[in-house]
Amino acid sequence: MTPSVLFVCVKNGGKSVMAEGLLRQAAGDTIEVHSAGTRPGTAVNTLCAQALAEVGIDITDHVPVGIDPVLLARVDKVITLGREAVVDAAGVNVINWDTDEPSERGIDGIERMRLVRDDITARVRNLSTELTQ
Repeated sequence: MTPSVLFVCVKNGGKSVMAEGLLRQAAGDTIEVHSAGTRPGTAVNTLCAQALAEVGIDITDHVPVGIDPVLLARVDKVITLGREAVVDAAGVNVINWDTDEPSERGIDGIERMRLVRDDITARVRNLSTELTQ
């Protein structure tokens, strides 16, 4: 059976979409990958899309979505990214990735997004290995 993951952030326009794209790139179709937002925004973060394009991932067509309760109940892992996204559902094991936040160190713009991408990339590689062994 194919393992499945749902990445969640607040707007589903940045970190969760980044994690989704990076895991798809790392694992191909060996893992079923989804993303969602607790309060979905209207578009993908432009700098996020730019940082992913630098590593060959195109998320420009992504449309932010909310959490589908049916999907939430069926996936193997639910991973929130950052401190603001909270998923509270009975019987669902939620893991939080307290991702790097370079803005707290005064790093903004594309450089911030590259650091976030690199942090998530390392975590996704470990997750991919864990789920496919």
